[in-house]
Amino acid sequence: MLGISLSVITGVILGLLHKSDFILKNIDSFIDLGLCLLLFFVGIDIGKNSTIFSSLKKYGKRIWFLPLSVVIGTLLGGGISSLLTTLNWGESVTVGAGLGWYSLSAIEISKVSPSLGSVAFLTNVFRELMAIFLIPFIAKRIGYFEAVSSAGAPAMDTVLPIINKYTSPDTAVISFFTGVILSGLVPILVPLFISLYNIGG
Repeated sequence: MLGISLSVITGVILGLLHKSDFILKNIDSFIDLGLCLLLFFVGIDIGKNSTIFSSLKKYGKRIWFLPLSVVIGTLLGGGISSLLTTLNWGESVTVGAGLGWYSLSAIEISKVSPSLGSVAFLTNVFRELMAIFLIPFIAKRIGYFEAVSSAGAPAMDTVLPIINKYTSPDTAVISFFTGVILSGLVPILVPLFISLYNIGG
């Protein structure tokens, strides 16, 4: 946990004080490379336990319950947050439909409402950062599945190494599955709610 915090803080400081043109121009490539390396080693950690995939069979159809509950909880939470913000119910639910995938949701929403797209970007970035910092506590004090659900769509990539470290190999596989399902739903849900609630109309 300390290492993660120091990495983020160090990156912010370096970004503020040392703006290298080379790094800025290639930052997306560096992020992709770093993420691929992280996922590579997570894959090794998962793969070394040959009983993981067979043990997952015990969950059966119940394995679908986690991504479904994340979607329901996120959309409901987004709607309820409209009572505490200046956004209406439809706008809040649409932002929540990003499920933590800040890049895609922000781009799609920005097409019809740049201001709401900015809110979607910040909201989903904040969700991912909160998950990174809170997963160690959630996994220890509340439960492994709750730790996975806090991440949303990033449970399959950027947050997966954190989940793998603080939960179990079985949970890491479930996390990857959950993240894949949620990531597949974002391109469906966001446009659906944009149309349903006439966002930007």
